[in-house]
Amino acid sequence: MPTKKRSTTSSGTDLPSTLERSPKKAQETWLATHDAAVEQYGEGERAHRTAFASLKHSFEKVGDHWEEKGQKGPSDRQAARGGPDARAHRDDRESAGGVDVNASKQHLYDIAKRLGVSGRSRMSKDELADAIQKANNRATAAARDR
Repeated sequence: MPTKKRSTTSSGTDLPSTLERSPKKAQETWLATHDAAVEQYGEGERAHRTAFASLKHSFEKVGDHWEEKGQKGPSDRQAARGGPDARAHRDDRESAGGVDVNASKQHLYDIAKRLGVSGRSRMSKDELADAIQKANNRATAAARDR
């Protein structure tokens, strides 16, 4: 039985599994940025972080895949800092894991509803973002197990 062809970067790196389940535009964004980062920084974690940072400006993680955001822009404080100074302070920043914490509370509520997050109507915006991130992690783990 033929297997699904995995997309790879020019350096031979496999596309992350969450992106394999995402729109082609998300895949192309990540691949192009990753390849450029590999040329500048070399293969490794820095190239991956750079590619995901670029992806998060136009896409948000919903469950086990990425979806295009309604409005472009950084998804969290870490993405908003950017630039060379951000690398020096990497340890004091937390990523929201692809959750667009800069979106409205209503948007986060709607995502939480789609993901089946219980108790969402009583949650603050920060709690919704945390609950979505946890639901995304569970959905990604489940998709990898399939």
